[in-house]
Amino acid sequence: MLYYLHYLSEYFPVVNVTRYITFRTAAASLTALGIGLFLGPWMIRKLQEFQIGQVIRQEGPATHRTKAGTPTMGGLLILTAALVPTVLWADLTNGFVWIAVLSTAAFGGIGFADDYMKIVRSSHHGLLPRYKIAWQLAVGLCVGIALVLLNAEDQYSTRLIFPFFKRLIPDIGWFYVPFAVLVLVSATNAVNLTDGLDGLAISVFAVAAAAFTALAYVSTHREFANYLQLVRLDSAAAELTVFCGALVGASLGFLWWNSYPADIFMGDVGSLALGGALGTVALLIKQEFLLVLVGGVFVLEALSVIIQVGSFKMTGKRVFRMAPLHHHFELSGWSEPKVISRFLIMAIIFALFSLTSLKLR
Repeated sequence: MLYYLHYLSEYFPVVNVTRYITFRTAAASLTALGIGLFLGPWMIRKLQEFQIGQVIRQEGPATHRTKAGTPTMGGLLILTAALVPTVLWADLTNGFVWIAVLSTAAFGGIGFADDYMKIVRSSHHGLLPRYKIAWQLAVGLCVGIALVLLNAEDQYSTRLIFPFFKRLIPDIGWFYVPFAVLVLVSATNAVNLTDGLDGLAISVFAVAAAAFTALAYVSTHREFANYLQLVRLDSAAAELTVFCGALVGASLGFLWWNSYPADIFMGDVGSLALGGALGTVALLIKQEFLLVLVGGVFVLEALSVIIQVGSFKMTGKRVFRMAPLHHHFELSGWSEPKVISRFLIMAIIFALFSLTSLKLR
């Protein structure tokens, strides 16, 4: 809404700055950070009053049992801190912004239902896996169909862009729908699996969101896109820079309260929403395959679970001490803060490498 202040620039020249993506991205980030810091104590207090505490898996590391009862469903704080600034600072006539906002909110809704069932049952089991996946598939299907319809109106492209390959851009048409579903479901569950240590998922996500903020900006900027020999996206996609900036600010605001030892956990309402946001932005700015690099830590966490389950079913033996991967290192003797710090370093390396791929084409 504040974007429209520039129409008053004839009377108040200073408000003309709201025209610029860079200003609104910074403003959205700071607004999101402020909301996270300001509402954090109130959210923690309310969750404690309603006795919405974390239920710890008995088969998890023994050191985690002391965390039982820590307020959870803090993803509601992340969603508020990310979506409110987006609505305030983005161009609300932009369809890309609404796809990102609604997709994020929808995946957050699935996570909310899952968390609610866990609280009601006083168990770490929430929605049945088949229902949880079914709803994720449904949201992914809606996003995929929306993108194909935009393609029909020449507002989007169903071509695939491969990192490091400048001329490999096949158009897959309606097959883009199942592809979009695969990207979104994979992203949401990968972030969900990473959420197991205080501040781990949110700090790694903040790095990935920052990388996507840069990618969204350069992919829609004429001079940068030409210099980097990128497929320049429609200018409408530039508004996603504001959304990504809000995600970064919201992540930092939540990390303030979620850092070790955590005062609040994000729950599935947070992890599924963040994974959905990451996957949706990757689709909208045509960096679907680069998502594997940007979210390299999330990919490793998901692969560790796939390998562990596959190995145990086929051979009866486990590859890791425990999956996901962060638990393996915990049981190998690393302290929780050390695991978090080293995974964060890995996330930064992955993000930097993904940005260098823009020129290595």
